[in-house]
Amino acid sequence: MSSADSSAESGAGFPVLAVRGPLVFQPVKRRRCGVCRGGPLTLLALEDGQPRCLDCADLGHLVFLQRGDTALTRRAREESGLCAVVVRFHRRRGRYERQGLLVEETALARAEARCLADAEARARRRARDAERRAAEDVRFVAAFAAAIRRLFPGCPEERAVAIAGHAGLRGSGRVGRSAAGRALSEGAVTAAVRAAVRHGDTPYDRLLMEGVARREARVRVAGTVGAVLDRWATEAGTGAA
Repeated sequence: MSSADSSAESGAGFPVLAVRGPLVFQPVKRRRCGVCRGGPLTLLALEDGQPRCLDCADLGHLVFLQRGDTALTRRAREESGLCAVVVRFHRRRGRYERQGLLVEETALARAEARCLADAEARARRRARDAERRAAEDVRFVAAFAAAIRRLFPGCPEERAVAIAGHAGLRGSGRVGRSAAGRALSEGAVTAAVRAAVRHGDTPYDRLLMEGVARREARVRVAGTVGAVLDRWATEAGTGAA
C-alpha cells in the first residue's frame, strides 16, 4: 500500500470529518483486520492506528444505511442507541466524505416505519418546496437578466435571459449562485457575461479541444471578449437575439 493510501485510511495528513461517536472507513485499498486477520474488509474501524473489522470493533451488530434519504437517516440516528458515521477518502478532492451510517437493525426498522407513516405528507411538502424554488428561480433569472441589460444595454434580451439562466442554475456552483451573484453585484454579473461571450462568441472551446492550455486559450480570445463587452456596454439594445 502506498503512503498516500495508508494516510488516507489512518487520517494522517488529511482532515477527518468531525463526528459524534464511532467513525468507520470504507478502505481505499485491501485491508485485513489487525486482530482476527479477517478480510479483505469492506468497512473498518481504527484503533491505535490499526484496522479492525466491525466484529472486533464491537460494531458488527450494526447495519449500513446508505446516504441519500435525509428523513430516514435522521430518524435512524434518533432511534439507534449506537451509530457510526461511514466515510470514504475522495482522492481528487483530498477529503473524507460521508457515505452513510451504521445503525441498529431494529432502529432502522422503526425509522422506516415512521417514514412510511408520513410519506404522503412529506411528498406533498417536497412538491410545495419544489414549486416555491421554481418560482424563486424564475424571479432570480429575470432579475439577473435585467441586471445584465442595465450593465450591457447592447446585449440582446434573449441572450441576457440565456446567460442568466445558465449562471443562476440552482446547484450548479456557477457565479450566479454565489453570494455575489445572488446580490446581483456588478462583478458577478460581468463575470457571467464574460464567460458566456468567451464560450459562445470566440474559438475558446475549440482551442481547448485542440490541446491549448486554458490560460493560453484565454489570452488568445481576450481581445474578442473585451470587444464584445465594450460594444454591449455602449450600444443600445434592440431586444432581439
